[in-house]
Amino acid sequence: MADAEVEQSQGFLHELFTSPLNLSLLCLCIFLVYKIVRGDRPPSSDEDGEPPLPKMKKRDFTLAELQEYDGEKNPRILIAVRGKVFDVTRGKTFYGPGGPYGIFAGRDASRGLATFCLDKESLKDEYDDLSDLNSMQQDSLSEWEMQFEQKYYYVGKLLKPGEDPTEYTDEEDAKDTKNLKKED
Repeated sequence: MADAEVEQSQGFLHELFTSPLNLSLLCLCIFLVYKIVRGDRPPSSDEDGEPPLPKMKKRDFTLAELQEYDGEKNPRILIAVRGKVFDVTRGKTFYGPGGPYGIFAGRDASRGLATFCLDKESLKDEYDDLSDLNSMQQDSLSEWEMQFEQKYYYVGKLLKPGEDPTEYTDEEDAKDTKNLKKED
């Protein structure tokens, strides 16, 4: 009986390792198990070996102030979506110089994201109230906003002309950091 079990297991292994299809499926299964076990943990530092920047204190920005955070003038990359400013530095391969969404770095990206337009002409240099967007574009922008809220740190709001900045407390910063860590 033991000999039959040994022959059966050897037959199984022989079948598994001699068929290219079975080998491919085995590799796929091992890869999927690895991804499940490893999860989507963020790397401890950026891909190019630079340590991550410290978390930015909350503050509000004018359009001119926001332009300083484009990944070139300042290593930090900020993007405004529907009046909320997010630190997207950890996504610099997408939003940094040369990235597919690099046009939005240091700018209000709302109109471009809503209209799926990556042209510089779609971005305005003055405050944009987005009142001319249709309902489909508004829905699309809401989805983008939710993605940014889930993935990146909220660092303040984009000020309308003549609007006074909000005074943020250290307690609010600590609470936001704790909430984002729970989601990670």
